[in-house]
Amino acid sequence: MVKQSVLSLHEAAGIPPVPLEIRGKSGLLSSAFRVDTLAAASIGAASGAAAVYWELRGGPRARVELDLGHAELAFLSERLFKIAGNELELWADLSGDYRTRDGWVRLHCNFPAHRAAAVRALGGAPDRDAVTAACLERTSLEVEESVLAEGGAAAALRPRDEWAAFPHGPLVGLERLSDGPVVRSGAAARPLEGVRVLDLTRVIAGPVATRMLAAYGADVLRIGAAHVPEVPGLVLDMGFGKRSCHLDLRTEHGRACLRELVATADVLVQGYRPGALAALGFGPERLRELNPSLVSVDVSAYEPGSPWYERRGFDSLVQLATGLAYAGEDRPVPLPAQALDHATGYLAAFAAIAGLVHRATTGGSWHARSSLAGTARWLDSLGRREPAAATPPPDDRIAAVDTPHGVLTFVLPPGRVSGQAPRWDSPPPLDGSSPPVWL
Repeated sequence: MVKQSVLSLHEAAGIPPVPLEIRGKSGLLSSAFRVDTLAAASIGAASGAAAVYWELRGGPRARVELDLGHAELAFLSERLFKIAGNELELWADLSGDYRTRDGWVRLHCNFPAHRAAAVRALGGAPDRDAVTAACLERTSLEVEESVLAEGGAAAALRPRDEWAAFPHGPLVGLERLSDGPVVRSGAAARPLEGVRVLDLTRVIAGPVATRMLAAYGADVLRIGAAHVPEVPGLVLDMGFGKRSCHLDLRTEHGRACLRELVATADVLVQGYRPGALAALGFGPERLRELNPSLVSVDVSAYEPGSPWYERRGFDSLVQLATGLAYAGEDRPVPLPAQALDHATGYLAAFAAIAGLVHRATTGGSWHARSSLAGTARWLDSLGRREPAAATPPPDDRIAAVDTPHGVLTFVLPPGRVSGQAPRWDSPPPLDGSSPPVWL
C-alpha cells in the first residue's frame, strides 16, 4: 500500500517513479486509521522527489530506502523533542475538547488572540471551568460559529459522511502558472544543495516541509516577526537546518525586503491564512511577476474550493471537522499524532521538489497547494483496521546536541536518498538572528 501510494503521488505530479526499498516494522502509531501508511507514503513521496531531482543534477541513480518505524517516529517529533531533558508544553490551558448540549467541540487557544476570542464568544471568565459551563449551554455548531465570528479557532465534531459531501480537489494541486526558462542547477553533493527556500510558515505542517528541504541541503530562510506569536518549543523542533530572520510585512520596508528575497529564491512555502499573504502583495500571480521561475507552495487547513477554505484551522480541529475523530465513542478519539500536520508537511515538500523537477525539465513558474483536510480525506481513503498495541519507539533514531538553547533531544530526519541519509547542518537558530539575505 505504501509503494502504491507513493507511485500514485508521483504519477499525479508528473514526475518519474523511483525504486523504493522498505525496511523495518511499523506499529508505533496505533490507530483504527492507517496512520503508519500515511507516514511512510508521505515521507517516501518527498524522498523520491528529492532523488529524482538529484539525478537530474547529475547525482546518483534515483532510489529511496525507508524505515517504517523511523517514518512513524518522525510524526512524533514535537512530542519526543526535549530541551535540557524537559518535554514541550504543547497545549495552552483552554485548548481542548468540550462537551456541548448536543455533542462535542474543540477550541484551539494556543495563541493569545485565539484564546481571547474564545472567551469573548462564550461570554465567561478566562478559565476552563467557565468555558466548560458555557459550552454545555450551547450546541456544538453554536460554539463553533460564535468562536469563529470573534476571530478564534474552533471545530464541531461531525460525522465523516457529512464532510465527504464537501467539494474537494486533488491531494496535491501542482500547476504551471506560466512559461519561463528551464532552470537546471549544476552538480551537487546533496539533492537540494544551493536551492533557496523562503519559509513563511509556523506551527507544524509548513515547518515540517521546510525542515525536510533543509535536511537535503536547501538554504532555508525562515521569515518571522517579533509581533507574531509562536509556540516556542515548536520553533526549535522545526528549526533544525534553517536560518531565521525577522521582517514586519505590515511595513513597506519589510515588504520591500521580501520582494528582494523572492526575486532570487527557488521555492517559497507559506502557511498564512488563505488570502492574507495576497493582501500584502504576495499572491501567486504577483510572486510569478517577481520571479518567473519560482516554485510556490501554499499550506492551508481546509481544501481549496471548499466553503471553509478561508477558515482558520489546525490539525486537532480538522480531525473533528472531517469526522476522523468521530468513532461512535462517548468523546472524540484523536489520532495518535498530529498526523495531518506532518503528512501535509511532507506532501508540501514533495510538491515543492516536484515543481523544481518540472522547472529543470520544461521551465516555468509552478504553484502547489496542500491542506490538512485534503490529507484527512486521503487518510480516510486508506481504510480502517483493528488497532494493535503501540510498540516502543526505536531510540537509535533519536539524537542530542548541545546548543545555545540547551541540550536538545530530537528525532533524526527519516528516509535515505540514493544512498545518502538526510541531515541538518545546524541546530535551531536564535529567533531573528540572521539578516534577510541569501548565503
